[in-house]
Amino acid sequence: MILSRGRKYIFLHAPKTGGTSLTVALEARAKADDIIVSDTPKGRARAKRQAKLPAKGRLWKHSTLADLEGLISQDELSQMFIVMMVRNPWERVRSYYAWLQDQSFEHPAVTLAKTLSFDAFICHPMIAQSFRSNPYGNYVTDWTGREWPTHFIRLEHLDTDLTRFEQHLGVALPLGQHNESGGAYKINAQFTLFSACFWGLTCSKDISRFQYTFPK
Repeated sequence: MILSRGRKYIFLHAPKTGGTSLTVALEARAKADDIIVSDTPKGRARAKRQAKLPAKGRLWKHSTLADLEGLISQDELSQMFIVMMVRNPWERVRSYYAWLQDQSFEHPAVTLAKTLSFDAFICHPMIAQSFRSNPYGNYVTDWTGREWPTHFIRLEHLDTDLTRFEQHLGVALPLGQHNESGGAYKINAQFTLFSACFWGLTCSKDISRFQYTFPK
């Protein structure tokens, strides 16, 4: 998550959407008072001073607008360019599964990814409910329940979707690849007909909103 009062934007980072690459590009041009909550270099460097910020919600890499209550007012929000990256839900969960398999920290999702097949993983109630209850729109909904106008950048259409944000900033944003999923992404995370349909229903809000189709 980045809050830049100097450049008047808020970047909200949903997991496994390419957001780390955009964070790195943005922090290369960061102002001294930009709030950068991430595991990127400037995010780590500013973590100590940002720990005392008056946000009422959880201030972390994947904060939502609702988490920023107390840190920013609705009047100030109305002056901000809100931006967020999104990704095809079928590809997103494949990437998530592969990424989890490479992790060593203790978390139920890590355990599930390391012990279950891909089909069993995405059909597990905890995983399915996590995605079902957190569509992309939740990230840009504030503490009053209001969803704010947002520029969504589709990972699959960076060349066209990134342009409007670059125009707001007045600079180009060359994106590299960061925080990639491991090799299991292509090998182990394959859909069956059942799991493809199941995941389509699980993420139906995002699929409908952004007109995603099952990747070929």
